[in-house]
Amino acid sequence: MNNFWQRLLTGSLFVATIFASIFYGPLSFQLLFLLVAMLSLKEFYTIVKNDQRQPNIVLGMISGATIYIVMSGMFADYIKLNITSIIYPVTTLLFLAELYRKKSEPFTNIAYTLLGIIYAVVPFILLNKISTHAQQYDAGIVGGYFIILWSSDTFAYIFGNLVGKTKLFERISPKKSWEGSIGGGLSALLAAWILWHYNPQLSLTNWLVIALIIVIAGTFGDLTESMLKRSLEVKDSGSLLPGHGGMLDRFDGLLLSVPFVWVYLSIFC
Repeated sequence: MNNFWQRLLTGSLFVATIFASIFYGPLSFQLLFLLVAMLSLKEFYTIVKNDQRQPNIVLGMISGATIYIVMSGMFADYIKLNITSIIYPVTTLLFLAELYRKKSEPFTNIAYTLLGIIYAVVPFILLNKISTHAQQYDAGIVGGYFIILWSSDTFAYIFGNLVGKTKLFERISPKKSWEGSIGGGLSALLAAWILWHYNPQLSLTNWLVIALIIVIAGTFGDLTESMLKRSLEVKDSGSLLPGHGGMLDRFDGLLLSVPFVWVYLSIFC
């Protein structure tokens, strides 16, 4: 019960902070998720680092922050640049830096440094793109994304504990069940239906399809992070959020679902 109340308090503060940033305005939203992206990236580098894997943490963090700031500014029309004018020089610096680090596995280090940016930073950049998909900031759509994502996560956990028996992917995540996933999916569809009544800018069909994308891709995102932790033999990605683990633990579903939602919105909405 102590853990339950700890999770509830942390989760409530976490949700309130995110929604406050979303509805306060685009700048607060971008700044909060810059912080989230950097904390997520630092967690990734921390858990993968060992004697053989030595990602360039300092340059990786600087590169990740630079790419996030520039691309988010481009989406919000604050910055006028060609995307290649920032990504190519930043990537090249990672190769040049490895010449002087004198580590035993330089290309392994480059690979993990870049992988951290792709895995833990790019999804939050695309989240900014979702928030401005109609050429202006739309708190309703990005807020709706989080409501659907958290509805799926929360009710998958509840249904899984109540009636979960059939293992979803036992090799990677022994506690996840088909019953929990189905319950979470139905809850996400219900949330999408409710959102459509309050934000009809997207059609009901679009809201429902987005919910399905979030449920499916979010589940694989959860499993992917579980695979990462299992391969590295760690329980949590961090301890920043009491009762919830780290940022990667909290945003694992987002990391894989946001790119697919962005693609769908770009093509069909």
